[in-house]
Amino acid sequence: MRAKEEAIQAGREIAIGKGQKILHILNTSLKNYGIFFAFFITCVIMTTLTPVFITPRNIFNIIRQVSMIGIIAIGMTFVILSAEIDLSVGSMVAFTGVIAAGLQVYNGCSTFIATLVPLLLATLLGIGMGVVITKTNVHSFVVTLGMLSIARGLGLIYSGGYPISGLNPSFRFIGGGMIGPVPVPVIIYLGVIIVGYFILSQTTFGKYVYAIGGNREAARLSGIPVNFYRTIVFGICSFSAGIAGIILASRVNSGQPTAGLGWELDVIASVIIGGTSLFGGRGGIIGTVIGSLFLGVLRNGLNLLGVSPFYQQVFIGLLIIIAVI
Repeated sequence: MRAKEEAIQAGREIAIGKGQKILHILNTSLKNYGIFFAFFITCVIMTTLTPVFITPRNIFNIIRQVSMIGIIAIGMTFVILSAEIDLSVGSMVAFTGVIAAGLQVYNGCSTFIATLVPLLLATLLGIGMGVVITKTNVHSFVVTLGMLSIARGLGLIYSGGYPISGLNPSFRFIGGGMIGPVPVPVIIYLGVIIVGYFILSQTTFGKYVYAIGGNREAARLSGIPVNFYRTIVFGICSFSAGIAGIILASRVNSGQPTAGLGWELDVIASVIIGGTSLFGGRGGIIGTVIGSLFLGVLRNGLNLLGVSPFYQQVFIGLLIIIAVI
């Protein structure tokens, strides 16, 4: 009798052990691949509700719409992986767009100069933020919040508060042109994804960014020049915002000093939804891309279904919380 009870108890323990193992696998899968599941299910639902969603034309439209937020999100991934934050990216979009437009309209500069100079200025402002953060030990939230106001103000001063229109046809090709059936912004976005992924996964720079975000003090003690890399990631993020600003100005054929309002929230949401930890050290480019596409698919699908923009804000906010959980 006793042997029978022991056998039953052993069977229960084995069953419990298997159950715990299955739960552990499910939990790990959701943590690592939850956003991929959510993205796939969302695409299936949207395709079922509105067949237009899955057409090639609409797919390219989604990627084109996502491209600017997605490009900035790639840069933001570097910043958040290093356990920092950058709130200035929306204003940086407006600043670079206005400078690019002004160089063409006010100074008659070529497309090359009108693209290069704003990108250099944006990168320098980003590096400047990094220097202030690392030298003064002021939190990046505060410094980048200040730069949000500074960059927006510089754009308004330069433009006089008005849009700058009448850009070069070659410049307008950047945001509105096509190479074969593919929009130019989509090609630029793919290029940024490839470069960002290579840097983070295949270079020493990328390994140091992960190390700094995982444990800054341990990284410093191991000989990594922590402040240097913290500074550079802000330059990368501002550079990516500059690219988006160039694309936007090209697409709307004007430099808008009010462009990019609230973009920083969508950018940060894309990175966090994609699985990058706000505490740094965990995440990556692929997750960020899926996070950006997830938001783009939601907005596009809700528009096709005729959902009011007011309800969209509530719905997307709820889904962001659910996706992160």
